[in-house]
Amino acid sequence: MTTSFTPVVSSERLSVQVAQRLENEIREGRLSPGEKLPTEAKLVELFKVSRTVVREALSRLKSIGLVESRQGSGVYVHHQAAFEPLNFDPRLADSREAVLQIVEVRRALEAECAQLAASHRSPSDVADLQNALAALDLAVANGKDGVEEDVLFHQAIAKAAGNPFLIGTLDFLGQFLRGGTQVTRANEARRADFAQAVRQEHHAIVKAIVEGDAKQAHRLATLHMRNAAKRIQQADSRFWQQEGSVLAQVLIPKN
Repeated sequence: MTTSFTPVVSSERLSVQVAQRLENEIREGRLSPGEKLPTEAKLVELFKVSRTVVREALSRLKSIGLVESRQGSGVYVHHQAAFEPLNFDPRLADSREAVLQIVEVRRALEAECAQLAASHRSPSDVADLQNALAALDLAVANGKDGVEEDVLFHQAIAKAAGNPFLIGTLDFLGQFLRGGTQVTRANEARRADFAQAVRQEHHAIVKAIVEGDAKQAHRLATLHMRNAAKRIQQADSRFWQQEGSVLAQVLIPKN
């Protein structure tokens, strides 16, 4: 191991900086696959940060598959660390334009999920999907934002698609998709016509899936996401100056 760590200094979140420094050492080959990282105490000393910061940084690296913990031994560079994982910088998602781009990603994924679900759904999948839709309707009727129920509804569609890799991709993108859902639902709750349109779109998608109409399910899911984008574009400036901006901030690492 030939590394040269220096204290981190800037307004950016310290754990992000430490994680980035360590990631660079791994990517550039100064920390090799299978090699043990310096101890937690040593990293605290080298970077001049707290143990909490170091632990958060290591957790971040574990989450993207660059390092692994070995009980009683320490933290090691993962043996497959040379493979670049799919990774997004959450700071990209802090504006209306970014939310619209997240909706575009959802459009591609949700349409494929709906089409596959219509082709592969089982009776239990149909029951789960109908229950998820009913739970979403109930949450909205009770005055809730329905974010969690909306996410679970779309997860039920993905599950019915029967493709574990598609489900895994959606799980990986969960932070962004959930954040985008928070913004879209907050906007839709401001207008009764928006809320009613969303409900009708959801029910139409479920109907197509239950009936096994894959082409129609794909078309309706695509339309649903396009309409979600239109509803975001129609949000007034006050929404983005107040609630919309605050909700988008959950996707940004805090300093």
